[in-house]
Amino acid sequence: MYRLDIAEVAQRSGLKPSTLRYYEKRGLIASDGRRGLRREYDDAVLTRLALIALGRRAGFTLDEIGVLFRPQGGKLELSRQELQSQAGNLRNQAQELQVTADLLDHIAGCSAPSHLECPRFQSILRGALVPREFE
Repeated sequence: MYRLDIAEVAQRSGLKPSTLRYYEKRGLIASDGRRGLRREYDDAVLTRLALIALGRRAGFTLDEIGVLFRPQGGKLELSRQELQSQAGNLRNQAQELQVTADLLDHIAGCSAPSHLECPRFQSILRGALVPREFE
């Protein structure tokens, strides 16, 4: 274990120092102290930042990530139930995106004189305002 100043963490993580300070303010990461005016971090912060990045990519908000990353018994424990729930949400979103992509492909290749004259497009429009379960 070694200590990194904020510039080193920024360089290794690809995040701006302002983002690191923001994450620290939100309680997602913690500095170990200062070297002069610069914050210093334990090198384990890079793992934590990678987990935050993965959480963001998985669709979690920073507030949700903060809850997921609460230490349990002195170590980081991720809620398997929350992770499984979010995985299901992502699968639903992926399915919706695939349906939308298929629709766009259909419209682009449709032989109807106008998109609004396409029966499939009309069917999709009628169902577009129906609330979705995952929203």
